[in-house]
Amino acid sequence: MEQPILECRDICFSYHNLKGETKALDHISFQVDQGEFIAIVGPSGCGKSTLLSIIAGLLKPESGEILLNQANDIKIGYMLQQDHLLEWRSIWKNVLLGPEITGTLTKEKEDLANHLLNDYGLYKFKDKKPSELSGGMKQRAALIRTMVMEPALLLLDEPFSALDYQTRLTVSADIGNIIRKSRITAILITHDLSEAISLSDRILVMTKRPATIKNNIPVHLSMTENSPLAARNAPEFNNLFTLLWKEISDEYT
Repeated sequence: MEQPILECRDICFSYHNLKGETKALDHISFQVDQGEFIAIVGPSGCGKSTLLSIIAGLLKPESGEILLNQANDIKIGYMLQQDHLLEWRSIWKNVLLGPEITGTLTKEKEDLANHLLNDYGLYKFKDKKPSELSGGMKQRAALIRTMVMEPALLLLDEPFSALDYQTRLTVSADIGNIIRKSRITAILITHDLSEAISLSDRILVMTKRPATIKNNIPVHLSMTENSPLAARNAPEFNNLFTLLWKEISDEYT
């Protein structure tokens, strides 16, 4: 059996300040297989982003461990809520920022950047500044900037939350298709239950703080067209939405 690309084992974490301790995560355990797209949902403030930061290595758990499949030389990409493109740099220069910083800027990286920009409709805007692009285009540019580093695991922390609803639908579908096509393993944090269902293979439901994993729900949708937008019309969609809504609503009672 193939080893999972990521395994979280018994992760606990608390925040500390002068007023005391706030326990955020309580014995969180799950694994993610190669090529899976996992969505994580839960009540506001339950620690979803904290968990993502621990997986990324930005925070250290108080106990437990994060295991990455080192046989695959795992590189982690992290896409945040805001695009954080640098206004004084062109889209081309923004996309190549990672290789430039890490000293890995090669002809091959430039070719990959050109390929991604062309595939996802931004090539003719490569010399523009971020302020000259729409919100959706900037999010695509931010994703390409992440993908140029060729991550094996992509962490997405509500990357569509700053977009208006119509743009969010289109961009989330586009980015979902990009990730599927690239066969990157991905973990998405979202408050949007429809988004979680339409994009993911499996949904982890977290409890209110201190958070545990309450449920692990596989997503199997009957679709004639394999796309996130078509997923919303699948016959199983409404039942999954109702199940998730109840799981999270129960945490507020």
